[in-house]
Amino acid sequence: MMIKRPKGTQDLSGRQLSRIQKVEETIRIIMNDYRFNEVRTPVFESYDLFSRGVGNGTDVVSKEMYDFNDKGDRHLALRPEGTASVVRAYIENKWFGPEFPNPFKAYYIGPMFRYERPQAGRMRQFHQLGCEVFGAVDPSVDVEVISLAMDLFSELGLKQLKLLINSLGQPADRQAYREALINYLKPFEAELSSDSQRRYLENPLRVLDSKDTKDQEIVKNAPKMIDFLSEGSRKHFDRVIELLELFEVPFEIDHQLVRGLDYYQDTVFEIVTNSKEFGANTTICGGGRYDGLVESLGGPSTPGIGFAAGMERLMMLLDIEAVDLNEVEPLDVYIASLGEEAEETVLKLMNQLRHLGYSVDRDYLGRKLRTQFKQAERQQAQVVVTIGSEEVEKQEAVFKGQKTKKELSIHLDDLDESFDALFNQLTLDSSVIDEYFKA
Repeated sequence: MMIKRPKGTQDLSGRQLSRIQKVEETIRIIMNDYRFNEVRTPVFESYDLFSRGVGNGTDVVSKEMYDFNDKGDRHLALRPEGTASVVRAYIENKWFGPEFPNPFKAYYIGPMFRYERPQAGRMRQFHQLGCEVFGAVDPSVDVEVISLAMDLFSELGLKQLKLLINSLGQPADRQAYREALINYLKPFEAELSSDSQRRYLENPLRVLDSKDTKDQEIVKNAPKMIDFLSEGSRKHFDRVIELLELFEVPFEIDHQLVRGLDYYQDTVFEIVTNSKEFGANTTICGGGRYDGLVESLGGPSTPGIGFAAGMERLMMLLDIEAVDLNEVEPLDVYIASLGEEAEETVLKLMNQLRHLGYSVDRDYLGRKLRTQFKQAERQQAQVVVTIGSEEVEKQEAVFKGQKTKKELSIHLDDLDESFDALFNQLTLDSSVIDEYFKA
């Protein structure tokens, strides 16, 4: 019987993987522009990290997390999200020390794991992009993180997006609001969905972001968190709004926006898509401030803020919006060969060109020249070289630019760093070359 991949996972190759790699390349460029450094953490951690960091009352920990005891009877879990792991690494490696930049700005791209019902854009092994900033409480940092997310999606070519923001205040504000919300929901308890009935007392804020239409109707007139903010939190949120307006970042205040994890406080935000294929206001990215999380996990009192985006859902949206990522990298040189006597010459030429920094491919199946030329065309080869017995004997071959149709006869012993100029002659229009030398 054939062994199949686990439910909720996927195998990637070809164009699908090329598009993901192109997105990751763009992410790394934008992150570098904002001076965020990549960090990598283990895919499994102590169970307690997530139960304490994410919250025992959350669905992530109580229902969705993959946890197990290893051979040393240690209780471990596959990471269901990235922030808690990065916080643990920040504390353990003392990235708050004077030898590290402050604020400390980090990002990650990697696999996460949740036991959910697999569906489009939601897998049991999924991949997440995230960024975190530690050490700065200024509202301008909130806006920088939000702007980074918006810039990233804009650079990728997405258009049908909307930014939603809210404030959850400080823990004391949240507690006062929690009690008010419970009192409001109590008369509706029997009418709530089964999930919201379960959350109603243990985590009532999650009722606000229920996807059940009847729940949504009930919470329309619920108390607003903004009315329970302390003076400091209200001042912080007002400044965030001022700066978003200053930078001309469109947004909407969503009083029902709470996020699903316990560690959030003050600014929270989501970037949603209005794409009809996804349904109204489907979340693409979400995040917020978590000033107490580092301290709660054993570190020094340190403010923090960040966001995360699911890569699978992001890739779906790019496909839906038909975004051209130019993910096919053209091949520099394709070597078409004829006859066994050309084998060693071809291998030597490939090695020379690769050492000069060029991508090179050839035929390995002894196919006819016509088939090899078609293969070169499929790979968008910029230069094609044909080598047969005559070229082997003379140690000379014709290099042809596929677009320009220019040809140069080159002695194979003369290939060195000057090939850069020859390659440009073969692949660039004369006007481009003239402009280059004028410059």
